[in-house]
Amino acid sequence: MANHPPLPAFAAIVVAAGKGIRAGQPLPKQFAMWRGKPVVRHSVEAFLAEGASQVVVAIPPGGEALAREALAGLEVLRVEGGSTRQESVARALEAIGTADNVLIHDAARPDVPRAVIAGLLEALETHEGAIPTLPVVDSLAIDTEGLMSGSADRDVLRRVQTPQAFRFAAILDAHRDWPGARDAGDDAQVLRASGGAVALVEGDERLKKLTFAEDFVTPSLDVRTGMGFDVHRLVQGEELWLGGIRIDYEKGLSGHSDADVALHTIVDALLGAVARGDIGDHFPPSDPQWKGASSDRFLLHAAKLVGEAGYRIGNIDLTIICEAPKIGPHREAMRARIADLAGVDIDSISVKATTTERLGFTGRGEGIAAQAIATVIRN
Repeated sequence: MANHPPLPAFAAIVVAAGKGIRAGQPLPKQFAMWRGKPVVRHSVEAFLAEGASQVVVAIPPGGEALAREALAGLEVLRVEGGSTRQESVARALEAIGTADNVLIHDAARPDVPRAVIAGLLEALETHEGAIPTLPVVDSLAIDTEGLMSGSADRDVLRRVQTPQAFRFAAILDAHRDWPGARDAGDDAQVLRASGGAVALVEGDERLKKLTFAEDFVTPSLDVRTGMGFDVHRLVQGEELWLGGIRIDYEKGLSGHSDADVALHTIVDALLGAVARGDIGDHFPPSDPQWKGASSDRFLLHAAKLVGEAGYRIGNIDLTIICEAPKIGPHREAMRARIADLAGVDIDSISVKATTTERLGFTGRGEGIAAQAIATVIRN
């Protein structure tokens, strides 16, 4: 944002006064969650971030509590909408009071690209109104009682999006002159009815309108990545298990299980990739059954959960951090054992080692740390 020149001054209206019942959500879709936030909040935040002098949100009658919760912490003015979209916009325009330009936007289009806003405001330098549009790419047929009775020329047709931009005084007058008996399809039609010219600017597919239940389903990712990190203390009197193999060394790692820090961090990376918590959720150290348990079991379990989630392990990249013992002589044995436990080819397993130049607890030989990144691929 800081690298962009400031946009011309504008106010914004977000129309969120509809019932939104087609989306199949437990509440009006403009207040339903989408990508971690209520739908209406996305566009309001976008306009505020781009420097809107004020944002007015038209909300449904009786929707004050939902709107207040959805927009908590944002400097907006909420007004109760009317029985039609046109009436809701008219009320919001009157609430603005004064402005040079205004953007009027449907809350159901949460993703608002800056480039579209900039293009609309630029068009207002020479026109009273401007709307974002996209070409029609499919052939069109005229339906008459279920039969094709003709076709339309898609080359002269455009798909219309919001936000739509207007010189404030022009759109306010146009709404005041609009016959109250009928609703307007959009605000561009209101302006045209009063004789105003509406420019077409390039829209964006990101402005897609959320309409149906499937629009709220998060698409499954074909590739996901998880990260793990773990630390265990080195002590006398313990065997050293690292990367699934036993290493002859004067000290071993201390922990409730065999304390294989390398396998533990791989387990966390795999669990993270499929959003299944962490190793402590599945093998709590408070549970006596895991005392002294082989960490092989933990990795086998994590690999099983990856499969149950509909994924397979793509690759694992492990880094072991210690001053001693030397990892190099054991690297290939670790790769082979991890590959066997994970059910993948050895070429999918990377084992690296580094030191901290004798700094910190690993540098003093007090413990061993490990970090791993795991990639899983949808089956």
